[in-house]
Amino acid sequence: MRAKDMMETTVLTVDENLDALSCARTMAERRKGYALLVRGGSTISGIVTEWDFLEKLVALGKDPTHVSVRDLASGQVHSCAPETPVDEVVDRMSREGIRRVIVMSGGRAVGIITAKTVLAKFRPYVDQISSEIAGYRADPTPLG
Repeated sequence: MRAKDMMETTVLTVDENLDALSCARTMAERRKGYALLVRGGSTISGIVTEWDFLEKLVALGKDPTHVSVRDLASGQVHSCAPETPVDEVVDRMSREGIRRVIVMSGGRAVGIITAKTVLAKFRPYVDQISSEIAGYRADPTPLG
């Protein structure tokens, strides 16, 4: 399985100059825990997450109408190519504590893999394995 097979193809993007309140409302409406920031309509300049809002805005008591979302965001966006094997993406997410990896192609975001996406994709696999394991019977012959 490749990144392109697991990614969500709808990526939430907002202009980096948007105020924090407008961005939070958009995230809530779209039920996304992140927004990619774009400059000039297409260049990715960062990512803001629900934790950024909590840590850098709410906990400090700042007014979200007077804070640019750019001031909350991380400039480091973790990404991979569509052909990257999923096991590499998941290993990196686990090892580095990353919850979101942007799938990039030709300099633009074509998808996103989130921890939620990974869990949803692997659940049928885990269910199947669990059923197979449950189907095995222990040997009734005592040991020894």
